[in-house]
Amino acid sequence: MSDSLFADASQRLERALKYVCLSEDTTERLKFPKSSLIVSIPVRMDNGSLKIFQGYRVRYDDTRGPTKGGVRYYPTVSLDEVTSLAFWMTFKCAVLNLPFGGAKGGITINPKELSKLELERLSRGYVDAIADFIGPDIDIPAPDVYTNPMIMGWMMDQYSIIRRQLCNGVVTGKPIALGGSLGRDTATAMGAFFVIEIILAKLSQFPANTTVAIQGFGNAGATLAQLLAQAGYKVVAVSDSQGGIYAKNGLDIPSVRQFKESNKSVKAVYCEGSVCNIVEHDVMSNEELLTLDVDVLIPAALENQITAENAKDIKAKYIFEVANGPTTSEADQILEARGIQVIPDILVNAGGVTVSYFEWVQNRSGFYWTADEVNLRLKQKMIAETEEIWQLSQELGISMRTAAYVHGLNRLGEAINAKGTRDFYVKN
Repeated sequence: MSDSLFADASQRLERALKYVCLSEDTTERLKFPKSSLIVSIPVRMDNGSLKIFQGYRVRYDDTRGPTKGGVRYYPTVSLDEVTSLAFWMTFKCAVLNLPFGGAKGGITINPKELSKLELERLSRGYVDAIADFIGPDIDIPAPDVYTNPMIMGWMMDQYSIIRRQLCNGVVTGKPIALGGSLGRDTATAMGAFFVIEIILAKLSQFPANTTVAIQGFGNAGATLAQLLAQAGYKVVAVSDSQGGIYAKNGLDIPSVRQFKESNKSVKAVYCEGSVCNIVEHDVMSNEELLTLDVDVLIPAALENQITAENAKDIKAKYIFEVANGPTTSEADQILEARGIQVIPDILVNAGGVTVSYFEWVQNRSGFYWTADEVNLRLKQKMIAETEEIWQLSQELGISMRTAAYVHGLNRLGEAINAKGTRDFYVKN
């Protein structure tokens, strides 16, 4: 595998190109990001010292509309990672037929080492540095790993200060009081849940007979675990960055969430008295969770979790990618050869950007929807695009991942062609 995450991500595009008829303009334009920005962010720390942090923003393609994508705060953030995430966002928006292109941003930082005041200075400093690169009609940031509504609120406020006018449409995932959308906090999990329900029903895999393991117990993973448990699925294992827990008869997810929130780690789930229902469980590592003998495996953490090294040990029948890029291209080939179905990230986790789109629409119109309206519109979107990708997969005899890229490529190709290509300008 290439050391470059972007090079590995691009291999998915190469496979899909065999099943589409695209102009040379389309393939040429999708090889490279439209623009990349690297910034230095000076932050005055609480002890009076000055630290410089590295920030990034990549706008991959804006053929279908202003670019859209989250901002993550994480120690391993790099230009390569952000470019890959912007690439995936381009296809995700096309797959869901949203009027957006793809973008992503990030800061190389461990946010747990900063105070809240330092985080605010960092967030406002990031917007100061990229203000000319973003805007409601240019590029719209959103939350990602270790960013949240409060941070988005700071970013919106700072951009508004710079522009000297209220610009609540510049970011999404904001607090409700600042123009955020109801349903945004559960959107990624809700969208994934709709996809899981549709696909497993087609495969005659019913809830009561389905065991599930979830790697990543953050906002998306924890909410999805609860939705699945409520629907009758047996969630037998969950994990976070510290490790995981497993119970063959199923975990009491509300209790696990309660303990995670109070103890900051699922490994701390040792129930006492009436605080939660006592369920006998084993402690395990993230790596061990990936190889459990379950029906459904849901990677909901970070990139490159399923690789050529551990793909041969995966025992799950179906993998639903809630994280961005959790499976490498080499692992994909191994899993496909073994008959393990992978439902890709650019479909499964697209609920987040879909409701971000809804938030942007509400900000621009000044008319706000109820949570039920948001969830209904999300369900309609996720079902419609899942059905189309499933049909493509069946008709062409290809994996769901390749079918999703074909679906997105067709839409991107149409948009690029509409601006004029070689066939329009040169008559043979």
